[in-house]
Amino acid sequence: MNVKLRCAVLGLLAVSALSTGAWAYFAPENWYENFPGFGRTWLPPLGPYNPHLAKDTGALLLALGLLAGVAGLRARDDAFVRITAVVWLVFNVLHLIYHAQHLHVYGTSDQILNAVGLSGAVLLSALPLLPLRPSAPRD
Repeated sequence: MNVKLRCAVLGLLAVSALSTGAWAYFAPENWYENFPGFGRTWLPPLGPYNPHLAKDTGALLLALGLLAGVAGLRARDDAFVRITAVVWLVFNVLHLIYHAQHLHVYGTSDQILNAVGLSGAVLLSALPLLPLRPSAPRD
C-alpha cells in the first residue's frame, strides 16, 4: 500500500465517522429516526429511542473519526496507523456481528445493504494494516 492510499482510507473512515457521529450527538432523535438517510430507517426496528445511547454512539464515532483523521495525517507512522486500524477493526467486527444477528428485522434490500456496508467497513478498517511500500528515491 502506498501512503496516498493509506491517507485516503483513513480519511474515508474519518469523514464517515465524524459526519455520522456529529449527526448522532447533536441531533440524536433525528439520527435515530432517519439513519442512514436516503429514505431508509434502520434504527427504529432495533428498539425504542434512547437519547443517552444515541449521544454516546455519536461521541464514540466522533472519537473514532478524530483518531482516523490524526492517523491519516501521520500515515507514515506505521505503529500509530496499525493501532488505529486495530481499534477500527474491533469496533467494525463487533458492529457487523451484532447486525448480522439482527438482519431479520429488515426487508431484503436493507438486509443486503447492511451486510455489504458493514462488511465493507471491516475491510476498509483492515487496509491500513497492509505494509507501506518503500518510497521511490527522488532524483
